[in-house]
Amino acid sequence: MRALLPAMIVNRVQDIDLDGLYCDGVRGLLIDLDNTLVAWDRSCIGHEVADWLEQAQARGFSVCFVSNGMPERVARFSAEMNIPAVGRAIKPRKTPFRRALKLLGLTVDECAVIGDQLFTDILGGNRMGMFTILINPLSDKELGSTRMVRRLERRVLKRLVRQGLLSEASLEHRLKGRNGR
Repeated sequence: MRALLPAMIVNRVQDIDLDGLYCDGVRGLLIDLDNTLVAWDRSCIGHEVADWLEQAQARGFSVCFVSNGMPERVARFSAEMNIPAVGRAIKPRKTPFRRALKLLGLTVDECAVIGDQLFTDILGGNRMGMFTILINPLSDKELGSTRMVRRLERRVLKRLVRQGLLSEASLEHRLKGRNGR
């Protein structure tokens, strides 16, 4: 269960304390795309998220997208934001994270993984020994397979709360599930 435990939970990427991460030695952000930075059914990153990405880079962070999404989609966002990317990552495998580290020229200790899914982003980042940040998904609209995984994810999160490893308050939205269930 500890392999699924995020180091931090925030509502959205804009809520991440970039100054705190930088003071802790984090220099790179490996960020998921779909439902982390952009709703999976949208074709452009919103202005607030784009501004946040620019602020992160201005503070000295190197950024790389690490997404299980289709390479064409990932490449489009990579080109749009001028940020390197690893597409069709097959997270939680270690290989895409290693590729991202190589692209950024950074080490495991210098990077954080940011994403909306326990079984891909958080598990993959934890397997690598990186600092992991779980955010709430941007949209409830998801593929059927992802909706099934979300149910299992909620069960795991509830168990982590029962074990005292996570705060229920930080997970209020996620524990309710779709439509408040």
